[in-house]
Amino acid sequence: MSNLSPAPFGRVVTAMVTPFGTDGEVDLPLTARLARYLVAHGSEALVVCGTTGESPTLSWAEQHAVLETVLQAVGDQVPVLAGTGSNCTAEAIEATVKAAALGAHGALVVVPYYNKPSQQGLEAHFRAIATAAPELPLMLYNIPGRTGISMDPATTARLMDCANITSYKAASGTTDEVSALRLACGPRLAIYSGDDGLTLPMLAVGAVGVVSVTSHVAGPQLSRMIKHYLEGRPADALALHEELLPLMEGLFCTSNPTPVKAALELEGFPVGPPRSPLMPAESSLRESLAVLLAALRPT
Repeated sequence: MSNLSPAPFGRVVTAMVTPFGTDGEVDLPLTARLARYLVAHGSEALVVCGTTGESPTLSWAEQHAVLETVLQAVGDQVPVLAGTGSNCTAEAIEATVKAAALGAHGALVVVPYYNKPSQQGLEAHFRAIATAAPELPLMLYNIPGRTGISMDPATTARLMDCANITSYKAASGTTDEVSALRLACGPRLAIYSGDDGLTLPMLAVGAVGVVSVTSHVAGPQLSRMIKHYLEGRPADALALHEELLPLMEGLFCTSNPTPVKAALELEGFPVGPPRSPLMPAESSLRESLAVLLAALRPT
């Protein structure tokens, strides 16, 4: 048991959507209401203004307003992490320092995208951010499908001398990443699945939880699945995994967060469509999501 990693942000971390009103502006009252709902339904921490929160189309002022709103709503109950990544090191440093000043409990920092730095560049990037905000716990975020580059486990291992690099969101689409990170970094690094559908197999090879999209609409079930596994009931965990898998796949049938925003509207949260260039969900997608959601509800 001593070789198990801690779970500094709990087991179910919801990568929260950013609600927009009918005018296309951020709806801060609905943001607060959604945050409270998520915490009441299985979320043990929240990430704001990450990929699911549409950070590429939010201004920094909007991101700061969302962070302050969520901190005020639930920051005394659960950790709130801010997405502060950028493909510009100076910008990422500024955003991370600002998040710390606003009271964030952590920061999700994505691998720089588009400019495709070397592994040495990645190490320097993250080391500079960690050094600039030494009291703020950082979750590194590897998602090569969006960034165009993957951070090697050996690079992460070299960063483990930064005391505030405590966790890692693994979204390469393979459990091999978790095993390689465990071997390279040891148990101090808390690895979170970045793919809902891989949560259970990643737990089996050393992940501590998930940074989830599905938890917006199935938080209690996801929480129970992880609890079953950790408490030695793998058959019960597998049954829930299989029950949730169609919904997990449905929520990623097109670019995130288009499907989950549609699912939330079906569940009574009018969070609005994503900002352009992402498109609203088509009627056929909404219909299929309604069927998937209904299958999870008690009859």
